[in-house]
Amino acid sequence: MIKIAVIGLGSMGKNHYRVLNEIDEVQIAALCDVEPKNVPVPFYTDMREMIKKHRPDAVIVAVPTYLHKKVALEAIELGCHLFIEKPAASSAQEAEEILNAAERAGLKSCVGHVERFNPAVAALKEELKNRTVYTIEITRVGPFPPRISDVGVLTDLAVHDIDLIRYITEKEILDRSVFKSRKIHNHHEDNAVLNFILENDVIASITTNWLTPFKKRKIEVACEKVYYEADLISQKVTEYSDYRTDNSYRTKELHIKKEEPLLMELLAFVDYLKSGNRGNLASIADSIETLKIAKGQ
Repeated sequence: MIKIAVIGLGSMGKNHYRVLNEIDEVQIAALCDVEPKNVPVPFYTDMREMIKKHRPDAVIVAVPTYLHKKVALEAIELGCHLFIEKPAASSAQEAEEILNAAERAGLKSCVGHVERFNPAVAALKEELKNRTVYTIEITRVGPFPPRISDVGVLTDLAVHDIDLIRYITEKEILDRSVFKSRKIHNHHEDNAVLNFILENDVIASITTNWLTPFKKRKIEVACEKVYYEADLISQKVTEYSDYRTDNSYRTKELHIKKEEPLLMELLAFVDYLKSGNRGNLASIADSIETLKIAKGQ
């Protein structure tokens, strides 16, 4: 049985708590948050007290981004393996401090880029294995979430898709341009378009904002002789092929078994703790690259 504690019970922390309850190999050792919660497991407002008393094998860090460094370094000091919700920290420099500390302590660490475990992403990545990719375009838009106050769309949303571009294509980003604006958020950008050049002249782009009244999560990939459209919300991937001179084409919806991405990700984390095989989990090093790209560092 693997003992895991969750630090931070906001929206994402609550989801981790819910899903961990579905995994037989996991014992939820305790929960921690600054606000008291009525939960059927040991609860603390002091993470150091919680860790010293219950000695979890690992902690899930789901606090606001600006607290990631502080919480992660304290958990490392107390001997816990780490699952940090994306991004790893507020900056690449802070993330490097966490990574260095974890490596010195000989502890396992990963970052929660949950979209890697979306069945639509998995199916798309498999389809692209033997394809020549020309372009990849990702749209991630939706209404403004009042819970987000410490970061803008680049850190909250675009990091998902910068990671997906590198993960799906298995190519590094060589150059980038970012256009951003602030329309409704008090302090941070809420509207952005990012453009990239990857290895092998692959062109990529991300459109992201908190200005759209509905959620859209879509990946479109143009390849040699085929075009793919993946909807990450409905977990569907459509293939367009056999283009003809009369502008007609053939469409096919790929067969995909729908799964909860967070469950798949946490199962991978449990396996990582047991076997040492990170699998498709994002590393802190991955998050450092993503942060550098998002912030132009």
